[in-house]
Amino acid sequence: MALITIDQLNTLAPEDAANLLDGVYEHSPWIARRAMASRPFRSLAHLKQVLAHVVSTASQPEQLGLITAHPELAGKAMVSKTLTAESTHEQGKAGLTDCTPEEFAKIQKLNADYNARFGFPFILAVRGPRGTGLSKREIIETFERRVHNHADFERAEALRNIHRIAEIRLNDKFGVEPVLGNDVWDWQEQLAAHTDPGYAEKGQLTVTYLTDAHRACAAQIAGWMKEVGFDSVHIDAVGNVVGRYEGATPDAKTLLTGSHYDTVRNGGKYDGRLGIFVPMACVRELKRQNRRLPNAIEVVGFAEEEGHRYKATFLGSGALIGHFDNNWLEQKDADGITMREAMQHAGLKLEDIPKIQRDPARYLGFVEVHIEQGPVLNELDLPLGIVTSINGSVRYVGEIIGMASHAGTTPMDRRRDAACAVAELILFAEKRAAQDADSVATVGMLEVPNGSINVVPGRAKFSLDIRAPNNAQRDAVAKDVLAELAAICERRGVRHTLEETMRAAAAPSAPDWQQRWEKAVDSLGVELFRMPSGAGHDAMKLHEVMPQAMLFVRGINSGISHNPLESSTNDDMQLAVEAFQRLLDNLATEKN
Repeated sequence: MALITIDQLNTLAPEDAANLLDGVYEHSPWIARRAMASRPFRSLAHLKQVLAHVVSTASQPEQLGLITAHPELAGKAMVSKTLTAESTHEQGKAGLTDCTPEEFAKIQKLNADYNARFGFPFILAVRGPRGTGLSKREIIETFERRVHNHADFERAEALRNIHRIAEIRLNDKFGVEPVLGNDVWDWQEQLAAHTDPGYAEKGQLTVTYLTDAHRACAAQIAGWMKEVGFDSVHIDAVGNVVGRYEGATPDAKTLLTGSHYDTVRNGGKYDGRLGIFVPMACVRELKRQNRRLPNAIEVVGFAEEEGHRYKATFLGSGALIGHFDNNWLEQKDADGITMREAMQHAGLKLEDIPKIQRDPARYLGFVEVHIEQGPVLNELDLPLGIVTSINGSVRYVGEIIGMASHAGTTPMDRRRDAACAVAELILFAEKRAAQDADSVATVGMLEVPNGSINVVPGRAKFSLDIRAPNNAQRDAVAKDVLAELAAICERRGVRHTLEETMRAAAAPSAPDWQQRWEKAVDSLGVELFRMPSGAGHDAMKLHEVMPQAMLFVRGINSGISHNPLESSTNDDMQLAVEAFQRLLDNLATEKN
């Protein structure tokens, strides 16, 4: 098969150019034909986005036609050998052309159940996020999970998988292999071999501060940093892995980057770790080219961000700015081991902790690449997002006290129901946060102590988490929600207690660094999309002493994170590496 180029697509007659894309979208040539109206294509990434946009703006019947044009997995078309060449290749790569009788029967039953529920075939990019093919077990587990989705969501998920199928087919047509994305993917997969006891046996990933698995991760990251060409690599006094690639200009300021390598319990493989391996790939390419930038690059794998073994969130990045709290040393984990004991067992020198504080005057700033941890980029079919701010947050725990009474004999207009009061508060918080579009409010914990099926709840405990891109917006939401809480209690004849447990300031991106990310992403031909981060990141700590800005990378599986289903694709990781390389190149040419 002759490979095609962007130049060909841009210069040929529209019909001839569209014919070059035949087979990218199954039996749907109208997509390529409509895409020609957006020529010239700036890059392959731009072409992929244009094609996805054509589908997203098509009518619902056209979208359903595209979905139903795809064959069932291991279905009648496979058995009768009437699949397209592309589908035959993909299903064969996943082993679906070689199912056992039991596997075939299982998939046939799932096909029937799925079609009965949704009215269209189950669509899955069986070559997977790495492009090498999902296992039959992964395919069946995905099938079983998605058959329970809401119909509208599942239709959108089918289209997202169709776009991934098209992306891989386009790579084949253009002869493109996301080599750097593959390497970043593989590093994350290999690092996931290390997991804490009790989770390894379940096939779950859990890496908490200074466990054996955590220390093994640090050693592996340090080893890889040495292999790819960092000039110096060490593990510091709190367990951060630090690699430096020196610049060509003596005493020039250093660019700081990185993210964390610890995980939540039963978490994902990409949260944090992506931000270590993307710049690591960039340093390796610089070393291969025997090239030095004017400025040094310092990549830090932060030892602790999640706060799961000990309540010391952002310990790794906080130590770099002098915010290590010595009171943390006496905290005990679930097994009664203090942080002091854990650090001593790991061979860390507590007396050296103050020495790792960085002098902000010696740094240009901090940039961080991170998986989005949300559904926005996934739903918009965009691979990268520019972070405008890390949301500020405030958290409360509270209790509403009413009167417990008999559920059968207490009339509805005479009840002092604490749980109903919280329920009303939850709905108000949801409605109030939604007014701002990018504010969020969550009651994540709700408890009726000593509740009984036949008792009107007399007490209800709850939590409240409010976040927004700036402090003023956060405080406005909080003010309204707390005022409504008081009004609800007055109206219902109940009382409440409320304690503020945490307040974190928003961390807006430094305008010049945000613009550097935008310039880098735009140069790839990728549409710019600006968005706040609802989650906290190490960049929040560095923000306190130096300018910072972040780049988000799309996650698949609805962008889910803190979950084993967390994932991204090798193509999106490739774009993240290329964006980071462009940022470094542009930085090197800026006038100092």
